[in-house]
Amino acid sequence: MVTGDHAATAASVAADLGLVRGPDARVVSGRELDGLGARSPDERAALLDADLYARVTPAQKLELIAAHQARGAVVAMTGDGVNDAPALRKADIGVAMGKGGTQVARDAADMVLTDDAFPSIVAAIEEGRVIFGNIRQFVFYLLSCNASEVLVVALAAVVGVPLPLLPLQILFLNLVTDVFPALALAFGEGDDDVLRRPPRDPREAVLTRAHWLEVAAFALLIAGAVLAALWVAREELGFERERAVTVSFLALAFAQLTHVFNARTPGRGPLANEVTRNPFVWGALALCVLLLAAAVRLPLLARVLETRDPGAAGWGLVLAAGLVPWLVGALVRARRTSRSLLPEAPRA
Repeated sequence: MVTGDHAATAASVAADLGLVRGPDARVVSGRELDGLGARSPDERAALLDADLYARVTPAQKLELIAAHQARGAVVAMTGDGVNDAPALRKADIGVAMGKGGTQVARDAADMVLTDDAFPSIVAAIEEGRVIFGNIRQFVFYLLSCNASEVLVVALAAVVGVPLPLLPLQILFLNLVTDVFPALALAFGEGDDDVLRRPPRDPREAVLTRAHWLEVAAFALLIAGAVLAALWVAREELGFERERAVTVSFLALAFAQLTHVFNARTPGRGPLANEVTRNPFVWGALALCVLLLAAAVRLPLLARVLETRDPGAAGWGLVLAAGLVPWLVGALVRARRTSRSLLPEAPRA
């Protein structure tokens, strides 16, 4: 707590709020903060680790913020007065009081509390983490699905098999299986423990190196499952070209639909996670399944997309190929989680 009030007032308010325990809490005065930037590292660290600062001037608030930022901290500053405006602007996140705050403070802040309640800051942090996680899931899902479509066509051309997807079928996939599940991910409410996780590095990208590797791995996995389904339909089931292409088209669509469950937070189970608890995801999947069935069963749409009913054997092959991404993703992540829970071996 940083305030311009008297030290005794600061200590009393902090004790009532539970910021300090006992009557002997150390209060750093503004006079002790003079020349903070010129102090030795040990002295500066001792001053920055204090809980209470009293009789602090606006200039010293700026010094405190700059010192914490130099240590790599993300600084949030709350205030309501005109004198707080420079510090609100200097902080990474300036929070002004909407009811009791001055107009100058509100203009300088990044966030304005309309109810002047500090728990609203916690709610905003939680919502921000959920939104960032939803954006990450959205981008991860769309990139891996679109990359799988590119790989299916590219790998088919390399190995010399018939084209597994027709242009209008690719367009249909982009409008159906890509859009609705991705939008559903954007409406997720996040995990219950989102506030218990450590803060991420502010320089961290939306997709880290690990995410890019997973995008490539799942794209290859989906493409491999689709091409395998095409080969089985042609060579084992003896399907003609049009029916075999329908199998690969549907296999890719269902593989992308089940892949949405791989967008969950690492460490969460395959059946109980923020994606499976999202009702919009289930609604999007149901809608996509109906549209895919219409692409095969409705004569006009089937004629436009050049699809044919693959029959019982073909549908079984489609479902088997479509479950591959989810099953492999669940097994790999379960293995990683079990390894992370194993106790470390004692060191010699």
